[in-house]
Amino acid sequence: MWKFLNGSNKKNVDNSVNIEIDMNNIPVHIAVIMDGNGRWAKQRSLPRTLGHKAGVETLKKIVRECSDIGVKYLTVYAFSTENWKRPKDEVSGLMKLLVEYLRNELNELNENNVIIHTIGNIYKLPEPCIDILNKSIEDTKDNTGLVLNLALNYGGRYEILRAVKNILDDYKKGLISDEDIENLNDSRFSDYLYTKGIPDPDVIIRPSGEQRLSNFLLWQCAYSEFWYSNINWPDFSINDLHKAIRDYQNRDRRFGGVNNGEDK
Repeated sequence: MWKFLNGSNKKNVDNSVNIEIDMNNIPVHIAVIMDGNGRWAKQRSLPRTLGHKAGVETLKKIVRECSDIGVKYLTVYAFSTENWKRPKDEVSGLMKLLVEYLRNELNELNENNVIIHTIGNIYKLPEPCIDILNKSIEDTKDNTGLVLNLALNYGGRYEILRAVKNILDDYKKGLISDEDIENLNDSRFSDYLYTKGIPDPDVIIRPSGEQRLSNFLLWQCAYSEFWYSNINWPDFSINDLHKAIRDYQNRDRRFGGVNNGEDK
């Protein structure tokens, strides 16, 4: 289905949509709020759990494609700290899907050099989830390809508060000094976040028509590009991923500065 154009620096989908992306300007880090599974199911008079199952199939495709085109980090919002408020059967179904996904896909992820990483407090998840996550992290730790960053029991505000508390704890223990506190900067603060060592997302994708962050990567999104779509996550295709990447590539990222010769 895929073919390279103009040598080796362009890639496109040939079917109904002709989308070209610059293979020399692939986002290093893509983050996705996988939204719209419930709406997708409702539109088809199906249980919400089947919407989540369809969403897992989409995730498989997007992980493979991100790996193929050279994305280094893919962070997916799988379960937020607020999602515990959902009906118990839906939460239970989501946890079972997580276990099923990792059990079924771990060998392929490993074969494709994917590294499993998590952000959030996974130790509040059910024990089978913790076990398979720890196994997946251990089994893929020596890989060198795409980092699949699963945001589980994750909340951006909690992450920032946790970082502040950990800084205070280290200060009380004498691990950091008054001078360290006075010279605290973005980089040093980031070392206390779940995403330590991971660059901030270049682009955050949210399908389903909603245009908000929903407590996702609040610190890390400071200079991220945002890409919204009305497509529900189970219908999100490789074409849509490439549209988001193409739009990202066409944006002028100045990080608060100006281009040479441009007035402020």
